[in-house]
Amino acid sequence: MIRVAIMPIVAAILMACSTPPMTPKAPPAVVAELAPTGKLRAVINLGNPVLAGKDVATGEPRGVSVDLSRELAKRLSAPLELTTVTTAARSVEAIKSGACDVAFVAIDPARAVDMDYTAAYVLIEGAYLVPQASPIRSNAEVDREGVRVVAGAGSAYDLYLTRELKRAQIVRVPTSEEVVQAMLAQRLEVAAGVRQQLEADAKRTAGVRLLDGRFMVINQAMALAKGRPAGARYLAAFVEDMKTSGFVAAALARHGIVGAAVAPAVGGS
Repeated sequence: MIRVAIMPIVAAILMACSTPPMTPKAPPAVVAELAPTGKLRAVINLGNPVLAGKDVATGEPRGVSVDLSRELAKRLSAPLELTTVTTAARSVEAIKSGACDVAFVAIDPARAVDMDYTAAYVLIEGAYLVPQASPIRSNAEVDREGVRVVAGAGSAYDLYLTRELKRAQIVRVPTSEEVVQAMLAQRLEVAAGVRQQLEADAKRTAGVRLLDGRFMVINQAMALAKGRPAGARYLAAFVEDMKTSGFVAAALARHGIVGAAVAPAVGGS
C-alpha cells in the first residue's frame, strides 16, 4: 500500500523535472503595441556582421538579433516576420515608416528623436583601417586637415564621427561593406567601421591595415517607435532578462562572434 501511495508522487516529480520552464507571456497591452498587426515585424540589419548574417546553407538570416526576435515573438505569442536590410539607416526608416515594429540599432541621440531604446545588449568597437603605406599610425592622427574618412551613410559611426571630427572630412558610401573598396578606389586616407567588418575586409584585401584600439564603443540596443510606452517598458525588461539569463552570451558564442561583449546589466558594472 505504501508503494502504491508513493508511485503517483514520484511520477509527478519526474514529469515536473522533464517539463521545460514556461516562457513568460506578455500582457495584452504590450502585445498590442509590439505586434499591432497581429505579428511581430522585426527588421534585421545584415550589414552588421556582429548582429546578423545569412546562413550559407539556407540563405536565411541568422545571428543574435534573429534569436532575440524569435524569443520576443514567442513571449508575445505572435508569429514572427523578418525584414532584412543592409544598413542601419534602413532599419531606422523601417521603424519610422511603421513597416516594422522592432529594430536592432546602435544608440545615438540623432535616432532618439523617432525611437525609444532599450539599454544596450551588445558592445562592439568602431575602428579605423588605412592603406598599408599610410603615415597614419594611431587613431589620434585621423582628425587632421586633408584626411578623408569613408563611412557607411547613416551608420552609428557616421553619426558619431559627424559630431566628433573637427578637421577631417567624411566621405559617405551607401553601405558599410563598401567602405574599404571605396577608400582604395578613390585613394582616400581612412576607412571607418565596425571592427569585425574591417577585420574581415583586411583578411581578403591586400595592402591595408587596422589601427590599434578603437575610436568609439557602439552600444547595440533594441528600439521601437515612440508613443508605445507599454511596449517600451516590456522591451527594456526583455533585454535585461536576455542579458542576465545568458541568452545573449550563448547566441554570440553559437554564431561564432568574436570581439563583441555582452553589455552590462542596467545598474551593473
